[in-house]
Amino acid sequence: MQLESDLQAIFPRLSPAQKKALKKLGLLTVRDLLYYFPVRYGDIAEIKFISSLKDGDEATLYGKIEKLKTGKTFKNKTPMSSATLADDTGSLSIIWFHQPYMAKMLREDGFVKVRGKVSLKNESLSMVNPEIEHIGKLPIGVGDSLFGNTDSTYAYPIYRESKGLTSRWILHAVQKIFSSGLLETVEDPIPKSILETYNLPAFKSAVVWVHMPKKENDAISARKRFAFEEVFFIQLEKQIERQLHEENPSFRIEKSEKEVNEFVKRFPFEATLAQKKAIKAILEDMRKGHAMSRLLEGDVGSGKTAVAATTAYATVSTPPLGREYGHLQVAYMAPTEILAEQHFESFINYFAYLGIHIGLITGSGCKKFPSKIQPTKATPISRSQLLKWVADGQITILIGTHALIQKKVIFKNLACAIIDEQHRFGTKQRMGLRKKNDFLPHLLSMTATPIPRTLALTIYGDLDITLLDELPKGRKPIVTELVLPSKREAVYEQVKTELNAGRQAYVICPRIFEPDPDKESAMLAKSVEGETERLQKYVFPNYRIGMIHGKMNAKQKDEVMTRFKDHELDILVATSVIEVGVNVPNATVILIEGAERFGLSQLHQLRGRVMRSSHQPYCFVFTESSNEKTIDRLTALKTAKNGFELAEKDLQQRGAGDLAGRKQWGVSDLAMEAMKNLKMVEAAREEAKKIVLADKTLSEFPLLQKRIDERNSPIHFE
Repeated sequence: MQLESDLQAIFPRLSPAQKKALKKLGLLTVRDLLYYFPVRYGDIAEIKFISSLKDGDEATLYGKIEKLKTGKTFKNKTPMSSATLADDTGSLSIIWFHQPYMAKMLREDGFVKVRGKVSLKNESLSMVNPEIEHIGKLPIGVGDSLFGNTDSTYAYPIYRESKGLTSRWILHAVQKIFSSGLLETVEDPIPKSILETYNLPAFKSAVVWVHMPKKENDAISARKRFAFEEVFFIQLEKQIERQLHEENPSFRIEKSEKEVNEFVKRFPFEATLAQKKAIKAILEDMRKGHAMSRLLEGDVGSGKTAVAATTAYATVSTPPLGREYGHLQVAYMAPTEILAEQHFESFINYFAYLGIHIGLITGSGCKKFPSKIQPTKATPISRSQLLKWVADGQITILIGTHALIQKKVIFKNLACAIIDEQHRFGTKQRMGLRKKNDFLPHLLSMTATPIPRTLALTIYGDLDITLLDELPKGRKPIVTELVLPSKREAVYEQVKTELNAGRQAYVICPRIFEPDPDKESAMLAKSVEGETERLQKYVFPNYRIGMIHGKMNAKQKDEVMTRFKDHELDILVATSVIEVGVNVPNATVILIEGAERFGLSQLHQLRGRVMRSSHQPYCFVFTESSNEKTIDRLTALKTAKNGFELAEKDLQQRGAGDLAGRKQWGVSDLAMEAMKNLKMVEAAREEAKKIVLADKTLSEFPLLQKRIDERNSPIHFE
């Protein structure tokens, strides 16, 4: 058995459901399974007796299955299974909707462990769709460790499960690997000197402790080691990437301070000190002769587009190498067609006086400015004609969506690539844009997502980071109010006042469609569909209301957003699909329903949609929750000075995974949790830097190189 051995070869009797579950969880090799850590550890105190339960409890129960039967619901004829779970203190009913097969999988009078949420209806306790597993016998006193007799408070590891694959199976599989002797042959990929410096356990001890801890400190120490390991290898890859990147030649962009200031003065507002500092740092980078790699992280409405425009100006007003005339080229990639159109219009305003040609390329079509017939306007053109002009250098600035990185898009002198909303694009997409000519273009990435320093240091380890933490002059601070149910009507009256003054409003809902009333586990929250109908009928009957959500196709979404931008709609009901970048200066009010279901950073992003003008903006945060912790968290929206402070609070309160979603960053839960620890992230970064500066090919560290090569896939931050 090796770390890269196929799990299906080691466990040949897997059922089709288990094979499917292993694939879904990404558990293909022995290494995958050993690095699939418990989400928590079952404590004896968690196991409850039925007599002690009350409505809403999350409980783990042991008992005997009785009265198994199948049937259908009375109202909708939904197929179901039902049973009674009994222990020495009482009984409760268990129901599985849409799972009639459960009655056949269970055995009358068989012993089981059940985990789920308890409901109380008509004075009877029940569990709907609980997790369940067979056990041979009830543990002694229902509290015995599944490992045998032990004084440990940690009774057993609990893993994230999938249909067909139980936590118990995962534990048994891990135990089989341990008993095979494999751990004796595995070399630790982390150098011994680093382990000793930070007092981290070696691989063999750590992997046993993380899966089968004898005491709490063992589990903590093991998780700390594996968290450090993952962040360390991410940093190592990033530092190698950066070193190799800096060896590539790039266009040298040199602009005098006077020239840049003349361009900045053309903005319809006075540049902030933060914008001026950012522009200075960017121009210093572009003078060095190797490609800039910089992340511009700006709070909502801080003026990132203006900084990007100045960067583009410095680039396009510089002639190609060895020539005294002509223009270098800029590519500007946006995540949506709406945003690409917005930037196209903005750049026309910024650059029209220079007489340069600007192109737009999206899935819907292409445009060019200026038009031959109407020099002050843009005109639609064919894709082939646009690509021809890009290839011969006539189009100086090309703005677009993913269409920019198609193979057919060839630049003559691409000197700068600007990426808006960096986290929406993967590394492959980013590199695809940069590999458009022999000279590596400068890269300016931008994001409005507030990211705590620990997360930024890890995810953007290969980028220099510049912060825009100042709002342009004339912008009024947003009035944010936390609204409890009793205050709803008063808020609606205030919204009407804004609408009557000619303004517009957003209403944000956590879900798209109304929940199925027959599904007890359905998320009970306001939906875009239901709220649009309710508001139109009962609250704002005299106003024009539209809706937008993720299930609509791109064309439908663009049509709705265009109508809202053109003030053909007064109110837009939406999901968080409008979170990023949408610019409607006339929208000054946003109502966020079910705010407890969003992270603080996401709430901050959403309210940024109404911070686009000099009008007074309002954000009303609705919650049905009376939970003290939830209220405290939402109150932070009112008290935090900026999005970065909010992001730090979110990191501490909810965990890094909630900042933008684990899938979005491509980092494991354990590493995300580690990012609460700035010292750990900085230590991993410094150790990676030392190694790469001394030996960027890792010839002196073959185990590190082997581990990097073995990683299933490159880290992708999408």
